[in-house]
Amino acid sequence: MKKSRVNAHGFPEEFLSKMAMLLSDEFDEFLTSLNQPSNIGIRVNTLKITPQEFSQITPYKIEQIPWCSAGFIINGLNAEPENIPPGKHIYHLAGLYYMQEPSAMAAGDILSPQPGEKVLDLAAAPGGKSTHLAALMKNTGLLIANEIHPRRVWDLAENLERCGVTNAVITNETPQRLSEHFVEFFDRVMLDAPCSGEGMFRKSLNARTEWKPESPQSCSIRQYAILDCAAQMVKLGGHIAYTTCTFSPEENEGVIARFLENHPEFDLQVIDQKPGFFPARPEWIDLPRNHKIRYAVRIWPHQSHGEGHFIALMRKNASTQKISQKIRVNQNFSKKTKGPCEPITSKALLDGFVFSNLNLSFENRRLYVCGSYMYYLPENYPNMQGLKTIHPGWWLGSIHKNHFSPSHALAMGIIYHQAKNRITLKLDDELAIKYLRGESFSHIGENAWILVTLDGFPIGWGKRVQNIVKNYYPHGLRVLY
Repeated sequence: MKKSRVNAHGFPEEFLSKMAMLLSDEFDEFLTSLNQPSNIGIRVNTLKITPQEFSQITPYKIEQIPWCSAGFIINGLNAEPENIPPGKHIYHLAGLYYMQEPSAMAAGDILSPQPGEKVLDLAAAPGGKSTHLAALMKNTGLLIANEIHPRRVWDLAENLERCGVTNAVITNETPQRLSEHFVEFFDRVMLDAPCSGEGMFRKSLNARTEWKPESPQSCSIRQYAILDCAAQMVKLGGHIAYTTCTFSPEENEGVIARFLENHPEFDLQVIDQKPGFFPARPEWIDLPRNHKIRYAVRIWPHQSHGEGHFIALMRKNASTQKISQKIRVNQNFSKKTKGPCEPITSKALLDGFVFSNLNLSFENRRLYVCGSYMYYLPENYPNMQGLKTIHPGWWLGSIHKNHFSPSHALAMGIIYHQAKNRITLKLDDELAIKYLRGESFSHIGENAWILVTLDGFPIGWGKRVQNIVKNYYPHGLRVLY
């Protein structure tokens, strides 16, 4: 395999030569932008707080991103050294925002999933787009977040948990196996396709060093294969958003042109223009400049706050299946479970916890026991038999020795008033730091499970016994301040 040469700017020479040819008069401005610092983006998690409310409490100077109503860039972070990095701030640990590259925030709003729909994020890790989709769906309907990589899928699970997503099923499957199982099932599919990563060059040294001259072409072959699988899973009238974080026309316009040629049942949709959106470039793959591929959008680092991104939205106008598969099956609490827990016993233990500690209820038909774990299944939960499922729904907690222990996911998925027993810590409270370190602390009151909140936002559980709150903040999330 040919090794890429790196020039004085730190970028592969073959990449720069190619971009100089494509961009012509814009190239100097483009190159200048690659040598400038990247913008830090945060997307407010509207499952927990509105952008307006967040703007009142954030310690950062933020500027609205034009293509995402909940998206902002942080200005002047390095100029104010007293600021805590946004990835380590307690508001981030509480799931009030997700750190996301600014241009990547466009895809969720463009796909625009609606509450109650069935949505698939086909290549979901680390979870930026999945958490955005769940927020747009208002935690209703069904979101299947899939990641093929066996380690990255756990990063996805952690981010969904922190953001309080409760309508997701997390799978660790290949696109091919999913497409065989879910035939014309989803209202919308997000495909953030694995790509050569050229749009991440100024942010990531690894992206620059791993790039090879043949990377775009080899990626395009894989991207088309995954997109072909996605096409099989979209129902009549449904939509696919195809996105990449690369500049390469082979991986963008080229993949879409081939897909539309082989899938006449799909049509490219016009995307509402926002500041920073620019038409795709059909002429770069030898098509007329007015070809409909220009309906797709590109985001450029020299013309916006974001890195490189490409987004195409396609609608399915005809069914390709003569006989639709009936795959929607509600698996309820009375179904056979895996493991030692009897459903009736487990339900009684959960009911006891809920009665003592929560101001909400769970529908029996959506409760599911897997081993010692208890889950609350999303609406319209499908038959997942044969698929590798990491979490079949919202993990409520575990059964141990005839006791129900609530999960961190349960704490992060409820809101302040849904807990009967709670402690409200303040941002500058030393007790908040102690809690996040995993320390126990004194607190007078009755013995009970306690929802620990920061300014009213849940951050985890504690268990008060004889006026001492035992810390149940997960070991893997504990911080050192």
